[in-house]
Amino acid sequence: VQVVESGGGQVQPGGSLRLTCVVSDVGFPIPGVGWYRQPPGTQREYVASITPADIVYYGDFAKGRFTIFRDNAKKNTVYLQMNSLAVEDTAVYSCADLRGHWGQGTQVTVSS
Repeated sequence: VQVVESGGGQVQPGGSLRLTCVVSDVGFPIPGVGWYRQPPGTQREYVASITPADIVYYGDFAKGRFTIFRDNAKKNTVYLQMNSLAVEDTAVYSCADLRGHWGQGTQVTVSS
């Protein structure tokens, strides 16, 4: 199983980024996926998740600003659209499937 994130980078406050998570697992072509983040010097925290049935959940800070969704054509690809980014959203963002396979993470830096 391979989990790969991409799409991180540096953005100004108020900006947007879209992160991508690709889960390569022949046994689970429509995986459930969770996004997590670890800000500098703090513990990892839950951001959002999507089930194989496309039911979505969000952490409190993500509601209204972040959207998790699945690619209609490539069901093993899940996106995290992040809008109205703030400095406190700076973190390493990682995704994982429901069986605990993690990607390497992608850095998101929000600064002016």
